[in-house]
Amino acid sequence: MSRILLVEDHERLAHLVSNGLTAAGIAVDSVQRIDAAWSALHQVPYGAMVLDRSLPDGDGLALLKRLRDFELTIPCLVLTARDALNDRVEGLDAGADDYLPKPFAMDELVARVRALLRRPVECLPVTPGHGDLQLRPADSMLHCGEERVSLAASELQIMLLLARKGGDTVRRSALEAAAWGLSEAVTPNALDVALHRLRRKLRAVGSSQKIVNVRSLGYALREDEVAE
Repeated sequence: MSRILLVEDHERLAHLVSNGLTAAGIAVDSVQRIDAAWSALHQVPYGAMVLDRSLPDGDGLALLKRLRDFELTIPCLVLTARDALNDRVEGLDAGADDYLPKPFAMDELVARVRALLRRPVECLPVTPGHGDLQLRPADSMLHCGEERVSLAASELQIMLLLARKGGDTVRRSALEAAAWGLSEAVTPNALDVALHRLRRKLRAVGSSQKIVNVRSLGYALREDEVAE
């Protein structure tokens, strides 16, 4: 299931949008502030973002401009009550990929979000990987040479984040957020179980990469080290 970030401070609207997108098979994490959105975007590899402009801590376009300044190319739909031409132009100039004024039909929002999710993310390779590993998100497969193994949805998100970090340490909380989102309840040992299965799958395909426990810091993909 694709996952997006909704940045909307109107609780009832956020609830309606979340329910509508979830019913269409799109998972949603919802936050109400720019600072919370910035934090979430650095924890979860979202496929797209739906962004309101009028937020408690500022204009949503400030967040979008900051993301584009950092060359983060997550597709973004700006959702706002402002419908004047200059407002639409301002949003697009800030880096928005689409613009939908309120009020709107839920079917139209779903269609536009799906269109954004189909767009390739320019900053990520088509087949992300690290070392001798290649990930194919489209079919949830992990490849090592001629060997391959299927991954559960949560396992795929964990491996994508570890591979994207290129051997750097990733916090436990970040891995949990990537695998299950910020709004989904996670049991205390869910990550440990997922990592155990991933380590077994890495051995099964004969990879030299191991998921290493960096004590008190998190986890990393590294070669020729023994994972604890």
